[in-house]
Parts: sequence; structure tokens; C-alpha cells
Amino acid sequence: MLSPERNAQMMTDMQAATPTMCRLQLGSELRQIRLKAGLTSTQVVRKLLWSPSKLTRLETGDNAAVEPSDIMALCQVYGIEEETAERLKEYAAVTKTKREWWQSTTFRPLLGPGARAILGLESSASVVHTYQSDYVPGLLQIADYVRVIHQHAHGGHPDEDIDRMVELRIRRQDALRREPPLKYVVVVSEAVLLRQVGGPALMRAQLAHIIEAASEPNIKVQVVPFKAGVHRSMNGAFTTFRFREDTALKPIVHLEHLADHWVMRREADVALYEDAFNDLQTLAPGPQESLSLIEKAMKEL
Repeated sequence: MLSPERNAQMMTDMQAATPTMCRLQLGSELRQIRLKAGLTSTQVVRKLLWSPSKLTRLETGDNAAVEPSDIMALCQVYGIEEETAERLKEYAAVTKTKREWWQSTTFRPLLGPGARAILGLESSASVVHTYQSDYVPGLLQIADYVRVIHQHAHGGHPDEDIDRMVELRIRRQDALRREPPLKYVVVVSEAVLLRQVGGPALMRAQLAHIIEAASEPNIKVQVVPFKAGVHRSMNGAFTTFRFREDTALKPIVHLEHLADHWVMRREADVALYEDAFNDLQTLAPGPQESLSLIEKAMKEL
């Protein structure tokens, strides 16, 4: 039996946890337990008469919701002790009973699987590192800048859909003000400062917002100037997500292109992007000099 103290702590943790965090944590722990038990995924699915993809989705946290009965079945196969089994079932219960704010009827129709993935990662991560080469990173965009971006990317959509896309983007920024706030480290190309999205007045307002945001202790902004020359991240933007140290979650990389989003978990791939981000930080001037570059771009506008 769980002690009253441990049960109370677990309930507190679960009340604060997001469904995405619970899915990811559950998947990570299940995979570790399976490997420790010396079982292959093929052996497990044969015992349970599951499809291979079902176990894969559970271990990668890709399910929208997890059935507690599935977790109970895995606990029996793995011979998991009661306390661990109870925790895993609580993770599953959160995915069934709690909903993320973007799963409301207002926003759900606008979101594909890739967009839902990045929203979940932002809500659950403790540290986000992002590199952008062409536009201001989403968590630092002002509403008018968002609107122009979406009007060009989704020109055929009704105005009310564009309005909801703008609202969705701005609400994402609540992650920067939650408790504890998301630590947001940004590196952008100088091109981001000079590309006139919506005209000079809008860009001045956008750049002023970046300067204001960078004054917060959890936000750091650096700019890679053109004069820095060639670097290893010139082939595109990327974002890495890190999670609290008291979780079993490993870093994840997110890539976004015109048609879709991708999430990468393989350790070698994640290490490649983390190394690339470290190189960018070394290549770029420090935060104070970078803010001077932003102020210079504002004056030129």
C-alpha cells in the first residue's frame, strides 16, 4: 500500500501535470521498465495480442489518451510493484480526464497532429532553445505580426479562422509567465530583424517587443549577424525541448516546415541539434550586444 504521505504527494504532482507531460513520462518509464525486464517489444505485444504500433505509441507518448486498463495489462506482464503501478495508472488517468487548453472547440479544428505536438511540448518543457532564420520565434511574436504571417500562409481561410490562429499564438506565450516560467533561449539570424513583415511600423513594434521580452530573467535573445558568415544551421530552423530533471524525459527536437511538423527523439539526432545550438550561441554576440543589433535595426526602419 502507498503511504498517506506518498499518496498525497503523488496526487499533488498529478494535479499540476499536463496530459502531455503524463503521456511522455508514462511512455519513458514503460520503455525503461520493459528494457530492465529484458523483454523486446515483439515479446510484449505477442503476450498481450496487441499490434506492434500500439506499444510503440505508448512508449513514445503519441497517444491522445491512454487507457488505464492497458497500463494494468503491462504492469502484469512486467511484474511491476504496486507503488510504481499506481503511479503509472495515475499518469494514464490524467490523459483521460484532463484536457489541454487548445483542445477546446475554439482551437481544435485549427490544429493538425504536428501543431498539437509542439503545443504539448511547450506546455510541459522546462527549457526551450530555438533557432529561427526567417521570422520572429512564435513565443515572441506580437498579434499584428502573427496576423500578417497567417494571412500569407493561410490566405484562403476566413477572417474568423485567422482571428483564432492569432489568439492561439498569443495564448501560447502564457508558458513564459507560468509558475515556474518556461526558460526560453532564442537565437535568430539578422535576416529576422530586417525582413519587413507588415511594413516598417509593424516591425518597429515587433522588435521593441523582443527587447522588452528579453529583459525578463527567463528569456535570452541572441542575433547571428550576416558578418558571422557560414554556420552549420543555415539549412533551417529548429527547436529543442528539455524537461525537469526530476522526470525521466529526455530532450526532444522539433522541426517545422511548410507542409508538416516533425518530432525527433533519437539521442544521436538530439545531440546533433543541441551541439548546433551551442555553436550558434558561441558564434552570436552576447545578449547585450545582440539587443544593440535589434535597436540598430529599429532605427534603420
